[in-house]
Amino acid sequence: MFGSHKRVDMALNRDVERLLKSADHGVLPIVEAGEPVLRAQCVRYDGQLSKHTLHKLIETMRTTMLAAPGVGLAGPQIGLNLALAVVEDHADGDDDPREIAEFPFHVIINPAYEPVGEETRSFYEGCLSVEGYQAVRKRWLGIVAHWHDEEGNRHEERLHGWPARIFQHETDHLSGELYIDKAEIRSLTTVENLEDFWCEDPVPTQAAKELGFDITTPSGK
Repeated sequence: MFGSHKRVDMALNRDVERLLKSADHGVLPIVEAGEPVLRAQCVRYDGQLSKHTLHKLIETMRTTMLAAPGVGLAGPQIGLNLALAVVEDHADGDDDPREIAEFPFHVIINPAYEPVGEETRSFYEGCLSVEGYQAVRKRWLGIVAHWHDEEGNRHEERLHGWPARIFQHETDHLSGELYIDKAEIRSLTTVENLEDFWCEDPVPTQAAKELGFDITTPSGK
């Protein structure tokens, strides 16, 4: 349970309530790359918000994520420097080398992860805060994920494939990291060009050959 904050941070709670009231039909604007909040180390959540405000915040973050559409949204992406995010993906990836799998809705508060083994995979990924572009990012294939839910209960779960990638991506946001920081920069492409040239090649071997990057060597992992 959350508890070292014996009292709600009333100033922060009011700020979050004002933020939520600014939502347009439950959807908040998403902060774009270049804004300082995306580069800040988030404050650990420990009960600073009232339960009512926290639940409204989670609902609004989920609505915003789905409207984008996206599969994850972190606090900094709505301008909030608190260590929490929402994730959800219902894609079906049978026989997809990215190992896409059902990832039910989770609220992940104060998340952390460590790799299971040393295997990594390199795939294109994008970010709602870097709209219109994707790049190849090497990430751990499997992780042990740790987080708290909105009630303060602690969870630990092994994640593999695409759900592991989503969890890593959103957790990295909370330490001020964007996926492009450790991406293969020569792989950077507009979403339109990704669809035109590379969407039939989930393992970006042809993109690596033609754009001039290497997916066989470490890039930040």
